[in-house]
Amino acid sequence: MTLFPAAPPQERSTRGQLVGQVLILAAVLATLLLAISPSPYVVERPGPVYDTLGTTDVDGDEVPVIDISGAETYPTDGRLDLLTVYLDGSPDHPLDWFDVIAAWFDPRKAVLPVESVFPAGQTQEESDAQSALDMQQSQQTATAAALTELGIDFDSVVTVGAVSEGAPADGVLEEGDELLTVGGTAVSTDAGLRAAVQAGGVGEPLELGIRRDGVEQAVTLVPVERSAGDPTPIIGVVPAIEYDFPFDVDIRLQDVGGPSAGMMFALAIADKLTPGAITGGEHVAGTGTIAADGAVGAIGGIRQKMIGARDAGADWFLAPEANCDAVVGHIPDGLTVFAVSTLAEATDVVTAIGDGASTAGFAGCSP
Repeated sequence: MTLFPAAPPQERSTRGQLVGQVLILAAVLATLLLAISPSPYVVERPGPVYDTLGTTDVDGDEVPVIDISGAETYPTDGRLDLLTVYLDGSPDHPLDWFDVIAAWFDPRKAVLPVESVFPAGQTQEESDAQSALDMQQSQQTATAAALTELGIDFDSVVTVGAVSEGAPADGVLEEGDELLTVGGTAVSTDAGLRAAVQAGGVGEPLELGIRRDGVEQAVTLVPVERSAGDPTPIIGVVPAIEYDFPFDVDIRLQDVGGPSAGMMFALAIADKLTPGAITGGEHVAGTGTIAADGAVGAIGGIRQKMIGARDAGADWFLAPEANCDAVVGHIPDGLTVFAVSTLAEATDVVTAIGDGASTAGFAGCSP
């Protein structure tokens, strides 16, 4: 048996230090590689704030955010702010882990799974296009909601925006068809369409009166359940509403998308069309989708929008009632938040604020 002499203590110490340094360097490199690798998250942060009663820059010109022509309008005062959020990251340009970890420790930001913002397979370009369409539809719906609130008549037509593959409407209806009647009931809104389909029930033939290429005709299909756990009757179309208003309402906002400004647009349109300034000079902000019948719906990024409102100097904030779970415990200091579910409720709140009346009777977001 051959024996090898033990290494001197100094040599063993040097060798141990070298191994330790190599391990530390490897750990640092591994951490750096992980940190700069793509993450499956995006980050929301407060974006620009726009006064719907004010002006905005369009191609170097200062123009009203909302311009109404063909109808008498009245002076306004104060502010009715809509809020936006910036979104950092996308499937095409993922954030690295450094950005995500920094955002986790920033109370102004929210970290979200990328699939919660971008449906599977959707590119940034496709998302931007959809957001622009949502904003365009939101502006039309806001006008409809405001005119409905004021009792001003207008015409609307329900058309087929898209047909779901394999649905009852597939092969029966085509994109662009006008839906005139459903089960003998005239329809002119998406809510009316849903109600008429539900009244027809599941599994029973349902006759629809349509206009295709200018020619009226009748077609029949059989509604099915939405899913195994949801018995709601559906026919498998995405409705699009075409409005014919008695005057022109032009909303000018560049590089802003999505439907979340609908409620604030509707409030501002109604304010411009009625004598007296609804805000009484107060600074009110808010967010929420709007339906033609005035229903206010939930939006994303509510916490970042409240921060944006406070930073812009707003004292009051209108939040969709459906977003209250995300509001509770996250209201910035100095901001009073009201929960609203309809345009009428939002109007009542702002009117009370503008009149200097008590707002104690209006709902907030409570635990």
